[in-house]
Amino acid sequence: MNALTRDHLTALLEAFFVTFLWSSSYVLVKVGLQQLTPLSLVALRYLTATVVLAVIAFRRGEMAFTLDRRNLVKTGVLGVSGYTIAQGLQCIGLFYLPAVSVTFILNFTPVIVLVLGVLVLGESPRPLQLGGMGLVLLGAYLYFNKPLSEFNVVGVLITLVSGLGWAVYLILSRYLFLNERVSPLELTFSSMSMGTLILVLSALAVESLPSVSPMGWAIILWLGVVNTALAFFLWNHALQRLEAFEISVLQNTMLAQIALLAWFFLGEQLTGTKILAMALVFLGALVVQLRGQGA
Repeated sequence: MNALTRDHLTALLEAFFVTFLWSSSYVLVKVGLQQLTPLSLVALRYLTATVVLAVIAFRRGEMAFTLDRRNLVKTGVLGVSGYTIAQGLQCIGLFYLPAVSVTFILNFTPVIVLVLGVLVLGESPRPLQLGGMGLVLLGAYLYFNKPLSEFNVVGVLITLVSGLGWAVYLILSRYLFLNERVSPLELTFSSMSMGTLILVLSALAVESLPSVSPMGWAIILWLGVVNTALAFFLWNHALQRLEAFEISVLQNTMLAQIALLAWFFLGEQLTGTKILAMALVFLGALVVQLRGQGA
């Protein structure tokens, strides 16, 4: 195994570990929402992560990208697309649509990433990789069965824009890694700080300051430090070496991971059809990564 292949495998393992952390957030958020509203929980989670990243970036002297006025527009686009739009509109989409429908629609985000990746980055997937993406989408359809049974045009459009926001975040981040001297830490902190500012201001405008129990703070701290600050840093670190299309398809394995975690911790049912669908998602994601072997 040559150095390039080892580097590719390391990046895949980093990204896959992040998908596990983000999948575990499903269980933690379920518990946290028993005490906090969704907007307050999201705002406190990302505020905690931003503070942690700011301290680390300052100590390591990696704030040049964030403080450079020429990068304000890029930072703003990253923050708004990756956090305000992707995270915020996803919550609004859940107001109009069942969680099953929202999750199903967001599983098509790799298609948007694929198109933008070809147009902006010139990163074209191979035929075998397209076949792998097809398996992932088929698995998602089988898993959710009738995902849009409660069709709502407004909810579908909002959720699609949420997916578009995440796709723009991935493509722009990848572009900056390829064309500018920016570290994963600088990129993560700069984009998250801008997006978090909007989330916190929105929470303060809509809701009063929440009363948080010790258990609530424990969940917020874990989500903020591990599942957000660490996770986004590792995700961007992997994005330096993986094509945007590859990493976005890998993210779809969260469907199966969330199902397994919900079955283990929350007692949610797993049927034979869902197990088959999960297997297709994992197989498809694996096929997409075969470009590292010259597929």
